[in-house]
Amino acid sequence: MEDAQLVNDFLGGNHQAFNKLVGRWQDRIHHFAYRYFASSDDAAEITQKTFIKAYQKLDSLDDAQKFGSWLYRIANNLCLDELKRAGRKRGTSLEALKTAPQAPAVSGADSKLVRNEAIVLLHRALLQLPNEQRMVVIMKEYEGMTFPEIAEILDEPLNTVKSRLYYGLKALKKTFDSWNINKEVFNYE
Repeated sequence: MEDAQLVNDFLGGNHQAFNKLVGRWQDRIHHFAYRYFASSDDAAEITQKTFIKAYQKLDSLDDAQKFGSWLYRIANNLCLDELKRAGRKRGTSLEALKTAPQAPAVSGADSKLVRNEAIVLLHRALLQLPNEQRMVVIMKEYEGMTFPEIAEILDEPLNTVKSRLYYGLKALKKTFDSWNINKEVFNYE
């Protein structure tokens, strides 16, 4: 069943339809928030708040076909609100970010361990990006969204979104270069 049909069913009084929407979207929203904060607790909180707000405001959604974009917009706004409320980057202490990480040892290492270490390095690098760039990089590179989808979610011009991705990826490369980490670290089996 399509999201739009589930939205319409919910608005028609079928509350189980919303549970299906949550089941369909919960992992995606959690991954999105986790990539933003690098904290399971923060991601879980943002995910929960996103669905509470969606439940309360679903009748304000103009186009049921755009439920996914609308949901990401809610999550995005909640992430930004949390950053403003906290007044700092969340998830990793500044002291941990100041320490240049070492590239994981690939030879003879367990591939799952190497993968986990590479993910930690990526989260550290993402946390160093300005919020606007980080959000676009996460949406495009990790959530697989198109530029028009991102522009709609962020309510920004398409060229602004493209520019933020370009500068965000450029900054990530510069960070990895300063840590002496090359792309082979992220190419593991």
